[in-house]
Formats: sequence, structure tokens, C-alpha cells
Amino acid sequence: MPAPNPQALEFLLNRRSRPAKTLTGPAPDASRLLTLLTAAARTPDHGKLEPWRFIVLSDDALIRLAQATRQRGQDLGMDQAACDKAAFSFENSPLCVAVVEVQKDSPKVPAVEQTYSAGAVCLALLNAALADGWGANWLSGWVSHDRTFVSKNLGLDSHERIAGFIHIGTETAAPPARPRPNINAITTWTDV
Repeated sequence: MPAPNPQALEFLLNRRSRPAKTLTGPAPDASRLLTLLTAAARTPDHGKLEPWRFIVLSDDALIRLAQATRQRGQDLGMDQAACDKAAFSFENSPLCVAVVEVQKDSPKVPAVEQTYSAGAVCLALLNAALADGWGANWLSGWVSHDRTFVSKNLGLDSHERIAGFIHIGTETAAPPARPRPNINAITTWTDV
């Protein structure tokens, strides 16, 4: 019989992201964040390609990204409210980790599996932060998909893209419960 870890299972059954807009400082210090990043990097990685990397954003970097978000939105002719909403996620964040998917050539590991691994890193980092007592949220938004923005402001190469922005800090309000999937409606059982 397997050795259960009831505390870990209970955490996973009840985990809940904290809305980024409710996060404030303090955020994890560099030592604590390295522990969370180490946990996230234990994500399944077919072929040991490490098809992801981290960019840690704090303080002036977050203010710079907020300003760049507003400018890029204006350049694209976007609605001011959409620009402000995207910028607010940076300027309000006490700490943000950009998880960057790094596509690598591999005869054995298709690109889609590398994408799945990068997404799994985002969830692993989010869960590590929550398990460590922090508030955390995984966001993306239009800036993460804008090639000009990520190249100019985050230094991404053409074979890289943002898998997610993980915002981490101290929660100021507990989020309300939300509906969860009906497991029976989305599960098929088969024994043949």
C-alpha cells in the first residue's frame, strides 16, 4: 500500500488562488523565493530539457512594466480601461515571477509537451507559494502574448514566450468560495 500524505492531499483539495489585486507586501525574500522556485522546478519534464526559466520582478521593475504596459496598450489603440487593468497587476504586485517557456529542439519531446511542462511549472510555483503561507495568483493577459512587449520589456528571444505571471505576496482578504467542477460530469470510467 502507498504511504499517504494526508496534509498534502488536504491542501490540494482545498487550495485556492488569491486574487492578485488583494496582495500586498511583504513578499518572500530572495532566500524564501529560491525555495519556492526550487519546488516549482521539480515539475515533470520529459527529456530533462528544462523548457522554462524564471524572471523575478520586484520594485522598480514592476513600476517599469506597468508604465510599459500602458504605453504599449496606447500604441495598439486599446481602451484605456484595459491598459490600466493590465498595468495595475504589475504596479500593485509586491513580487512577480514571469515563467518563461523556452522551446528547445528535441527529436523525442514535441513542442506541446514542453508547453505543458511550462504550464505545470506555473501551477507548481503557485501551489508552493500557497503552501508556504503566501497569497499567490497566476495571471497572463494580453501583454504576455504581445511579442513586441515581451521582447522589448522582458528580453524574450523568438523561441520564448510567457507561460504566466505568478504574483506572490501577503493576502489582505480571503477569497470567497467558488463553484468547482462536477467530477462525475467530466470523468469517464472504463476497464476495457
